[in-house]
Amino acid sequence: MRAVICGAGIAGLSLAGRLHDVLGWEVVVLEKAARPRTEGYMIDFFGPGYDAAEAMGVLPWLEELSHPVSEAVFLDDRGRCRGRLGYDSFARSLDGRLLSIMRPDLELALRERLSFAVGLRFGTGPARIDAGAHGVQVTLTDGSTIDADLLVGADGIHSTVRDLVFGQERRYVRHLGYQTAAFTFRDPETHAELGDRFCLTDTVDRQMGLYALRDGRVAAFAVHRAAESGLPDDSRAALHREYGSLGWLVPRALAACPPSSQVYYDQVAQTVLPSWSRGRVVLVGDACHAVSLLAGQGASLAIAGACVLADQLARARRVEDALAGYERLWRPVVARRQRAARRTARWFVPGSPRQLRLRRAALRFAGLPGARRIVGAALAGKGRPVLRRPAAVPAWAGQVPHGAPGSSAAAAASGTPDAP
Repeated sequence: MRAVICGAGIAGLSLAGRLHDVLGWEVVVLEKAARPRTEGYMIDFFGPGYDAAEAMGVLPWLEELSHPVSEAVFLDDRGRCRGRLGYDSFARSLDGRLLSIMRPDLELALRERLSFAVGLRFGTGPARIDAGAHGVQVTLTDGSTIDADLLVGADGIHSTVRDLVFGQERRYVRHLGYQTAAFTFRDPETHAELGDRFCLTDTVDRQMGLYALRDGRVAAFAVHRAAESGLPDDSRAALHREYGSLGWLVPRALAACPPSSQVYYDQVAQTVLPSWSRGRVVLVGDACHAVSLLAGQGASLAIAGACVLADQLARARRVEDALAGYERLWRPVVARRQRAARRTARWFVPGSPRQLRLRRAALRFAGLPGARRIVGAALAGKGRPVLRRPAAVPAWAGQVPHGAPGSSAAAAASGTPDAP
């Protein structure tokens, strides 16, 4: 069996590893960017993705690349603390199953763990998709074609696969009224002042966070309310325009902001589709279920969802049945996180001084011992599928794909699955 995965991000790399290592599939990963992404922001990695990373055996790599964070601190324009949340309390509420890691580093760990047998091609992507009853032919932007038994769109919230097969983006992407940006810069004085804290502005309508990285750089993360979904032509100028009035260390961060080409900038949105698959084409990760940064678990859900899909492909006798099973299991989990994100948006970026004061009170409550377990359960989510061991590999997994070189599943069938 052969799978073509469009998108070398978190979901695509996770799925590629599972399909090849566990099922013995031939896998080709296509990425339209010329090289791996280096822009991104720090994420708190926990929940179902943490379980999946452990099942995949990649957790030690993630721990090595993670950053120690002592607390999240909200500071006013004069640098005075207006609220804080200790990460030790946060971690205890999640039974210690929490990592703080840069998104590009998470991708790096997944990419480096891929077998050399997995084809990873940068600088190309799908230009046309012809789906048949038993397979898919993908015409690439370089004019070549690939035949596959399964085509996976793991190419993010602005998915090309989704556009070509399911319809235009405007039908499925729900703008939540915010825009976000991230960049890194070097400033030894700022780096020393931040220490191991994640520092955020205690402000209305916009928020910038800063944290120190181990290599001496400082990472900046920003989010602000935006009525329009369109993105600016010059993201650096937009950052100066939106955050130029803030105090504390923000002016120094803006002065050190790199050119727009080195800034991650996008809208905060969710994707909602009536169906995640069509024939032998399926979507994973943000392409079909972006929850937005307001939910805080996009990367976690991307890895876990990829593992659920791979597990269903191992269990079902027909690819179509596996795709249906994946959506049946995973859609309710994602829907709960999307609803939670929409409900809590006003706490993430308060829209008034009153909401700002309420957030400060909520932070004080979250720091109380009795509230830790409640916070952890709410963040991690309930009722998610167990992601410990993959199913046994069925006989059909070793069938030769039409028009493609043979691909044996003997290694997967006779070997042991990834470490639990």
